[in-house]
Amino acid sequence: MPKKVDARGLSCPQPVIVTKKALETSKEDLEVLVDNTTARDNIVRFAKNLGCKTEVVEQGQDFIIKVMR
Repeated sequence: MPKKVDARGLSCPQPVIVTKKALETSKEDLEVLVDNTTARDNIVRFAKNLGCKTEVVEQGQDFIIKVMR
């Protein structure tokens, strides 16, 4: 089961920092919840630069970013 990270309400670069810390402290895949397109795009770009695969699911006004190692 992936680790869940709620980064809603945070302005950049905080969502990326929270995602980075979660990746450093866990060997699991992540599901990051964000509420804006800028955070979504930055986290996807960050994860891909680390060699992770990503998948984005839109849920209402939020985005779930699945980060797979």
